[in-house]
Amino acid sequence: MPCARPCWLKSSKGARSRSKRAEPSNRSKLGIAMHEAEQEIQALIRGGESLAVEFKSDVKSLPDRDLVAAVVALANTEGGDLFLGVEDDGTPTGLHANHRNLAGLPALIANKTIPSLAVRVEALELEGQPIARIQVPKSRQLVSTSDGLLQRRRLRMDGTPEAVPFYPHEFVQRQSSLGVTDPSALPVENVAVEDLDPIQRIRIRNAIKKYGGDQSLMPLADDELDGALGLTVSVGGMRRPTVAGLLLLGSDMQLRQHLPSHEVAFQVLRGTDVLVNEFYRKPMLETFEEVEVLFRARVEEEEIQVGLFRVPIPNFDRRAFREAFVNALVHRDYSALGAVHVKLDDDGLSISNPGGFVEGVNLDNLLVADPRSRNPLLADIIKRIGLAERTGRGIDRIFEGMLRYGRTAPDYSMSSAHTVSVRMSAADADAEFLRMIVEREEQTGAAMPIDSLIILSRLRNERRLRTADLAKSVQKPETVVRGTLEKLVEAGMVEAHGTGKGRTYTLSAKVYRGAGQKAAYVRQAGFDPIQQEQMVMSFIDMHGSIKRADVVELCHISPDQAYKLLARLKKRGEIEQIGERKGAIYKRAR
Repeated sequence: MPCARPCWLKSSKGARSRSKRAEPSNRSKLGIAMHEAEQEIQALIRGGESLAVEFKSDVKSLPDRDLVAAVVALANTEGGDLFLGVEDDGTPTGLHANHRNLAGLPALIANKTIPSLAVRVEALELEGQPIARIQVPKSRQLVSTSDGLLQRRRLRMDGTPEAVPFYPHEFVQRQSSLGVTDPSALPVENVAVEDLDPIQRIRIRNAIKKYGGDQSLMPLADDELDGALGLTVSVGGMRRPTVAGLLLLGSDMQLRQHLPSHEVAFQVLRGTDVLVNEFYRKPMLETFEEVEVLFRARVEEEEIQVGLFRVPIPNFDRRAFREAFVNALVHRDYSALGAVHVKLDDDGLSISNPGGFVEGVNLDNLLVADPRSRNPLLADIIKRIGLAERTGRGIDRIFEGMLRYGRTAPDYSMSSAHTVSVRMSAADADAEFLRMIVEREEQTGAAMPIDSLIILSRLRNERRLRTADLAKSVQKPETVVRGTLEKLVEAGMVEAHGTGKGRTYTLSAKVYRGAGQKAAYVRQAGFDPIQQEQMVMSFIDMHGSIKRADVVELCHISPDQAYKLLARLKKRGEIEQIGERKGAIYKRAR
């Protein structure tokens, strides 16, 4: 029979009653969310002031000018939170009566910043005091107060933050780090093309031949080559070099005069003795060639036999060095003084350059971030010449040059907001690990993927890991890492242990056997289920009972696997459970 009124209204009473029953649960969830938000704010304040956190006292009513200036400094740095009504030591002292009504604060800040800045203001209570949290976004443009004050934040020597003027010479550095301008494409107007060094063009052509660059550049005349690569541009009807063009074609004198920040240092240390200490201010390709000669002189190689081939094992991988050194030259900040440093010492090789990672790149996404450069034109020129990886994935070459030899991954942890630094260890190579990689590559006819190398390297060093542990190193979602692991399992290089969330992975018995470490495999792989059951029963016979935590420790398995093992024994009637949950113990069945 058709409904006389909308059918959904018939069940509205039941729906209301169900809604009422659900209300406590919703309130509970809201309470949890509010508690978590409060904890987050307390943690931020306990952490003290930083580049992204600022405290402002409001006891005497903070002037609007000072408040807006603090917001501008945050926006011109990394963005962050400004807590109004909090003292420098983190003590909440509350809002002045003038600021109790926060509704107009976003409009005030928008009206007093150029370009207008949109902030989010939140009223909070901390230790009984009303405070305001002003969330400031990181601006992709330079922001000033309406009075023309332009500031940014920086850290003092003691690690505390301060607001300082944002000077004009720093504008290009800021804009290039955000990817909104290309400093390497700017023209150098007071240098004539005719004064550039013609020998450097010969170097470019030779590099294209040597490194397999863009062959379509070879037949071009000099002026055509300059235009095709972006080495020169037209300014007022005159051809002038770009910054990239000056770096590649300029004379030593021109570089010193117009690009004083261009400098490369190559050092070799043995203990406290300095064996080599060379500094270069020459054109980029000439500098690269001379530094590479010094580096190659210090590369030592051994060889191992793999099938019919002899495979070299260098103390430093040449391709990894080349990519790391070229990255330092291309991605450095040329608006900041300071040299690109290449240092060889007893512990390994380190390469550093002025200028931190560009916007969107950090230590947690270094392997997966889209390729981007502080100097896009210069990066493109170097790729077309063939000196850098054409795909923009030179970072993979650096990791591969370390991991395939059984060495630790390159270390970028010393990088900061002002420097990118990579360190490559000089530890001895693992010949058996390399043999395993080379044999697999011969079977597949393809290079070992970088994700697989990272996984195998970590399992080699840390023995047994979960998917979640490996995902952090691969910098990809667990679903992707799980797929890579399953391929390695199919290839017989890795073995899986357990199921579900407790599933762990080790190198396979075949890998340990090839390395002559059969006992090590048994220690890492653990015992099979029958052995585990026997161990549990023996423990009960000796001690009278066993807890799940004892099973985890005894059998080297996860709590979930221990639960399933005990459940199997219970189901077969071999043991009985006494108690519930964490207090449960297990004894032999009567």
